[in-house]
Amino acid sequence: MRRSARRRRTVSAYRDGDRTVVLIPARMSEAEEKRWVSVMLDKLAAQESRRSLGDAELAERARRLSDQYFEGRARPATVRWVTNQNTRWGSCTPAEGSIRLSHRLQGMPEYVVDYVLLHELAHLLVPGHGPRFWRLLEAYPRTERARGYLEGVVAAERLPHVPGARAE
Repeated sequence: MRRSARRRRTVSAYRDGDRTVVLIPARMSEAEEKRWVSVMLDKLAAQESRRSLGDAELAERARRLSDQYFEGRARPATVRWVTNQNTRWGSCTPAEGSIRLSHRLQGMPEYVVDYVLLHELAHLLVPGHGPRFWRLLEAYPRTERARGYLEGVVAAERLPHVPGARAE
């Protein structure tokens, strides 16, 4: 909860890692604060449920991307969202054929999620980050744009008091 003397009427909320921050006017009563926190939590949850894919949809998306960019050669055994990756966007264990994407990607543009999925799919074919690995990703036309987007997110997270996603 952050109160602001400059904020007059609007209430907004955003996710900051594992926390939710609700911004309210300083003059708001405790009862109004409680009501608005509840309203904003519900609003954020509704937005996130509309934007996020389930694990089954994520696995299907990975299959389609593998077919489109890797001739179907990258076939993960599992693809799922995880909440314990706060410094990586995704990870892959080639020996198990498992791919995990950070929940922080949920709600980002589709081309960004597709890039991270392709990055992890490429690891099923080439374990390291050598020239062969990057040649695989050259097939995806939005690789550089997605990498720039993710670099911007990381840079913004390092700045003090910069909200990520906002709901008003």
